[in-house]
Order: sequence, then structure tokens, then C-alpha cells
Amino acid sequence: MSWSMPAETAPQDRTWMAFPPGGYTLGETPEEAHEARATWSAVARAVLEFQPVTMVVDPKDAGTAARYLPAETDVVYAPLNDAWMRDIGPTFVKDRAGALAGVDWTFNGWGQQEWARWDKDSAIGERVTRWADGKLVDSSLVNEGGAIHVDGRGTVLVTETVQLDPDRNPGASKASVEAELARTLGTTNVIWLPCGLTRDSEQYGTRGHVDMTVTIPAPGTLLVHSQENPAHPDFLVTQRILETLRRSTDSDGNPWTIIEVPAPTVLQDAEGWVDYSYINHVVVNDGVIACSFDDPADEAARDILAAAYPGRRVVSVDARPLFHRGGGIHCITQQQPS
Repeated sequence: MSWSMPAETAPQDRTWMAFPPGGYTLGETPEEAHEARATWSAVARAVLEFQPVTMVVDPKDAGTAARYLPAETDVVYAPLNDAWMRDIGPTFVKDRAGALAGVDWTFNGWGQQEWARWDKDSAIGERVTRWADGKLVDSSLVNEGGAIHVDGRGTVLVTETVQLDPDRNPGASKASVEAELARTLGTTNVIWLPCGLTRDSEQYGTRGHVDMTVTIPAPGTLLVHSQENPAHPDFLVTQRILETLRRSTDSDGNPWTIIEVPAPTVLQDAEGWVDYSYINHVVVNDGVIACSFDDPADEAARDILAAAYPGRRVVSVDARPLFHRGGGIHCITQQQPS
């Protein structure tokens, strides 16, 4: 069977999300729990302006979710450890006839991180695929949806520190990873980024997810996170990533048109260097749900996204509560292609 993953700009049937069930995502106080639930719900509300949303809710949280979620949200129930649907859910693909399938990557808590639990989350990929009436495509590759970006034409972006992470895929080689990505996603042009952002490489990070650094808004074009302040360690990190991308080509062998998206001006929070990134947006039918940070750079980033996605309306949601917990808007959503 031949599978291919559509670009995120392709028409979609719906967006899948998961309601925060507990653990570090909810935090340690009622105020932190409210902030998390309200932020996940705000993203759902923004997506619902454009297309349906299905929210996976832990049965124990049914009553709480009902108080937070917009009435139009479709709800299904399953036990959850956490709420990062991009990573715990399936990656949707199609066969040559256009039939839907879901790649169920092996999930092990972002490389068996000591704070993570995944006994429940590891079952979500299969459950969501079944609910979507898709064919299940099993994969032994430890991978997450936030660790890949495709253009729908054969290119996939990955990171050496994720797919080659010894706590994810011990003994894996670039060749073995590329072969599995070809089998599951139909990709032929693999671009290996050297690393991810600094904060994303620390305790509560993913060790280098692509969706914090680069995305593909149109064939032949890249949006790339650019930290322009030399005081931030990501100044050098983003230069390394840009150098790698400038040496690469698209699936047709052409150089990319690279559009740099400057990082917010804020450099640190109470935990250290931030990884605030406008790249971590999600594309929906006729729209883009973008991260905002109450930052002077928000407006310029919004303008860049509007130009990169002509014909789509940009809706911004304050993403600081998500980034404080280790991710962004793209991380908590997963598109189901039409």
C-alpha cells in the first residue's frame, strides 16, 4: 500500500484536540488548571470559526470539559495522560484513491522523559484513527506529529535530535528513518535539521520539534523562526537551522524561498530563555490560528502569516500559557484532511 501525507494547507474535515486531564499541564494550583483549560478551549473556539473540532476528553473530566468547551465542540471520551494531540494522535495520510488512514507512531513520552507518563496516551493514535473511520498504519518508529513537516509533494523536515534520539530510536540511522518515513508518509526528500530551540531541549521540551522552527506555507516556500537578538542562545541555533535550509532543496531540486519570521522581543521568563515562536501556528480551512504573546512583534508576525497564506484569515490566541507548559497551538491540534 502506498501512503502520502497531504500538506497542512490541503482541505480539512476537522481538527482533533485533547482536553487537559492533569499532571504538569494543569499545574499545581486551581488558577493554573483554569488557565490551561481556558487556553485549550480558546484554541478550540478559534478553530470552530472555520471547521469542526473533535475534543478527546478523559471520562473523569466530562463535567469540567462541558463547562469550558464551546457548545459546538464534538466530544469523544478516552483515558488520557496529557493533551498534546499533535504528538499523541495519529498523523493522517491518504492512499492513492484518496482513502483516509492514520499513522500510529510509537509514542514513549518524548524520549522516555522522567516526568512523562504515556500508558494511556500511547493508545490515542489508534482510537482517533478509528473514530475518523481511517485505516490504521502501524509504525515502530518512535516519532511525534510535531517532529515532522511535509509539503505534500515529497519533502519532509525532521531533526537529528528527535528521530535519532537514542531514548526514542536506539540504533536508528538516517537511512532507516528515511525508509520508514517513505513507507508511511510517501516522502522522498528528507531534510535533517541539526537541532531544535534551546528551551525545547531542556527538561520539559521535546528535544527539537520541527514545528517550533520551520513550516511550509506553500510549495517551495519556508517560514523559519529567527531569533534576532544575539543575547539569546537561539540566535546561533536559528543561524544553524537557516544555513542547513539554504543548502537544501525542495522535492523538485529547487532552492527554497525562505521567509524569516522574527521571534518575539521577550527573551526570558521565570524559567529561563523562552522559545516563543510564531511558527507554531495551525492552518485550517480559510484560516490560520496564530500564536500571540502580548509582544511588540505580534503585529509584524501576523502580517507575515497573512501574506504567506493569502486568502486565509489570521486569528490570534495568546499562546503564553501553552509555551509555559512546553508547546504551542500547533502542538495541541491535529488536522484531518478531507
